[in-house]
Amino acid sequence: MNPSDRDPIVAIATAPGRGGIGVVRVSGGARTDLSALLMALIGAERAARVRPREALLAHFADAAGETIDSGLVLLFPAPHSYTGETVIELQGHGGPVVLQMLVTRCLEAGRDLGLRLAQPGEFTRRAFLNDRLDLAQAEAVADLIDASTAAAVRSANRSLAGTFSREVHALAEALIELRTLVEATLDFPEEEIDFLQASDARGRLARVGAQLDALLRRAQQGALLRDGLNVVLVGAPNVGKSSLLNALAGDEVAIVTAIAGTTRDRIAQTVQVHGIPLNIIDTAGLRDSADEVERIGMARTLAEVERADVVLHLVDAAQPAADADAQALAQIEPRLARGVPLLTVFNKVDLTAQAAGADGAAIRLSARTHAGLDALRDALLRVAGWDADTRGETVYLARERQLDALRRAQAHLADAAERADIAHGYGNAQLELFAEELRLAADALAEVTGEFSADDLLGRIFSRFCIGK
Repeated sequence: MNPSDRDPIVAIATAPGRGGIGVVRVSGGARTDLSALLMALIGAERAARVRPREALLAHFADAAGETIDSGLVLLFPAPHSYTGETVIELQGHGGPVVLQMLVTRCLEAGRDLGLRLAQPGEFTRRAFLNDRLDLAQAEAVADLIDASTAAAVRSANRSLAGTFSREVHALAEALIELRTLVEATLDFPEEEIDFLQASDARGRLARVGAQLDALLRRAQQGALLRDGLNVVLVGAPNVGKSSLLNALAGDEVAIVTAIAGTTRDRIAQTVQVHGIPLNIIDTAGLRDSADEVERIGMARTLAEVERADVVLHLVDAAQPAADADAQALAQIEPRLARGVPLLTVFNKVDLTAQAAGADGAAIRLSARTHAGLDALRDALLRVAGWDADTRGETVYLARERQLDALRRAQAHLADAAERADIAHGYGNAQLELFAEELRLAADALAEVTGEFSADDLLGRIFSRFCIGK
């Protein structure tokens, strides 16, 4: 804990701009008595009537006794508060000027206490440092604020309630228990193979590994709720990329004409499918061109392919152009990141005898009539790994940091299983390595909840929060 983590802090806790209600929050720091501050703000008589967690109507006064605002005062004594410290909330009118005057008055009245302005995320950082939240729960606070869909809100709430953390803890405890059994046998080398069999070490490891795999899959699905899926539309000119964007968006987002090269730059629109944000990116058609602006647009198309989660290669089903399509594909494939799916979409089937629908990695649809759009949406969710049957009810809004920790734990469990398989005939050395892999896996899991975290990591995490939270 840094020395500054013990300072009393103050900030506006409501969003910038005008509103009916605005909140100024003060957290008292380590063992700070806020009674003098409270008396300076609302007067000694009113301060004496303040009771924990009971709202009291009061006038908030400046140093000369003039009223700044009128509103409610709430007191949350330590440790029963959001931060685990004594917290005062002043709930007044939501004008930016009046709220700033209240903050200024708090700083004046709390000068002798060392009261200072809070940094972004500092209230939640205090909650973490004071064991009110673990790190996964603290990150869920920001996820809840930033949630852009109802499914994301539900997933963030599950993490904030500690459901995600409890699953991680249960896995870590199972690994620690197994590691304890392993290390207890290391003084008895003649029993080492019997131990692996008698304790069902391989079976236990397999069960933990299966639970971790399932948790990682749900966490990866939850990551989609945060960032969405980047879907890039590519192909030769006039295959209907802009029409497909408009059809998916349900609006005339892009200009559509019969003139080749109409789209010169990327056009992005976010749509929702089963609560999953899909960032649909329309790009310039790929072809040989002497037009400098069009060439720049095509270069940007290939740059978008490199950042894509899914690439849709559009082909005109009514007027196939094998050379143009092959030329576009030849430019696309080298730019695809490893593992990024490439789906072929045959557009304009309404002008052919072909039926709309999905056929393996190919989708047949009409952007004009919207036939086959549902098949495309379902295909995008499948390649994203989203289980539509669960409707997101068991996923967690995981961050890349958390996913990385889970993946490293998964890798260490795979190494541990390998050590167990070759333990016979190699003495205690393999059992020691087996135990070490279990330790490393448990440590990686502990990073998810912040039991092992560096100060610089905490600084990066909480600096992305909004001020007042």
